[in-house]
Amino acid sequence: MKLTKEFVTLEKSAEKLTVTVDKSEINSIYQKVIKNYTKNAQIPGFRKGHVPANILITKYGDALKADTLNELIDGSLNEIFSDEAEKDHRPLPYAQPVLEKVPEFDLEKDFTYSVTYDVFPKVDVKNFSGITVKEPQVTVGDAELAEELKALQERNAMVTDKKDGEAVAKDDIVTINYSELDDAGNTVEGSKREGFVFTVGTGENIYKIDDEIIGMKKNETKEITKTYAKDDADADLAGKTKKISVTVTALKVKNIPALDDDLAQDVNAKFKTLDDLKADLKRQMETAAARRVKELKNNDLLSQLVEKNAFDLPASMIKAELDGRWNMMAQQFGTTPDQLEKMILASGQTKEVMLEQWTGDSEKMLKSRIIVDNLIRERNISVTPEEIEASYAKIAEEGGMTVEEVKKHYADPRSKEYLIDDAKETKLYDELYKEVKVSKGDKIAFADLFKN
Repeated sequence: MKLTKEFVTLEKSAEKLTVTVDKSEINSIYQKVIKNYTKNAQIPGFRKGHVPANILITKYGDALKADTLNELIDGSLNEIFSDEAEKDHRPLPYAQPVLEKVPEFDLEKDFTYSVTYDVFPKVDVKNFSGITVKEPQVTVGDAELAEELKALQERNAMVTDKKDGEAVAKDDIVTINYSELDDAGNTVEGSKREGFVFTVGTGENIYKIDDEIIGMKKNETKEITKTYAKDDADADLAGKTKKISVTVTALKVKNIPALDDDLAQDVNAKFKTLDDLKADLKRQMETAAARRVKELKNNDLLSQLVEKNAFDLPASMIKAELDGRWNMMAQQFGTTPDQLEKMILASGQTKEVMLEQWTGDSEKMLKSRIIVDNLIRERNISVTPEEIEASYAKIAEEGGMTVEEVKKHYADPRSKEYLIDDAKETKLYDELYKEVKVSKGDKIAFADLFKN
């Protein structure tokens, strides 16, 4: 198509494209549209396919012009945006170009129109000055291993009913019915609760009555009067005296398995001894810690790069990201986006407020992702088949699998593409850490490493 084009950069990563199509193209497309109408038009007094052009123009003049304009605009935009040389000027997939105004239709003049749209943000990441990345210090020693083993015992515990007549003790799992009583001994409206389950000693109950129910038996009811400290963390309880009626309806005990070879074999048949389990658990913990430390380092580096290399995000990109998060949240709740909005509204919140709360984190994440993609392209970072093989081997070693099992997992093209992208990012970070300062950060307990 004979045309000229002009791109003008606007604010917030938007562009204005002005296109001028030669008038000869207008006439050619106009005649093509008329020909298509001629084939399909059914007008009384004329055979289908034999309606004279002047009759069609008289009857369908506006429609013919509109179809011609649409073909001119769609055809010219497709030609421009399919040109590899203009890839940096292509609109974002979720932001359709907007026509500024309906252009004039004149077969005697060149056809000119303008559209505005959002493009992928451009950022020139050059400022690395003053960046210091702190690397958290984590130790996986005997104490950390002992905590993980304790948690493993908890996960493999057997919960059984206590015998009739046995009393509530610390660490028992109890089910209670309770209600708050007023001074006259009547139930306070709205305070009644049935079938509440908690572990004695955790304090995970509204009135913190763990100690008070110790010694009670199944089906026993007890009135408890408790005075709370003035500085109690719960403002509804602080400095007050409460009278609570409690009935124990079920009583269970958690039988923690011994830390021995039998437990190791129950966890996985590949373990023969407790030492085998300990060695594998420590390896998993070290791998998890290294991966998390790497993630925290990378996040620290990207936060500083985003701060030092400012650029704007297009509104459509932010909207698409927030919509994606909302839809994902709906999936997690097993509902539709519309139903989720109703659920949120019923809880006293609104979708608009939630999206506004998410915006800051979403913008930071998007900018981080764009900086990474930009640097990978700018530095022409790629990975070789040999490096991918090395990635397979590393994953197999860290996961306690065979290389063949790992390759099977990444057999799907999309999964393998994810692996390739991850390998590119790893190479990028290796380069970047040679250009910035890395210092020792604070010591962090293994368990705290994964909080937040």
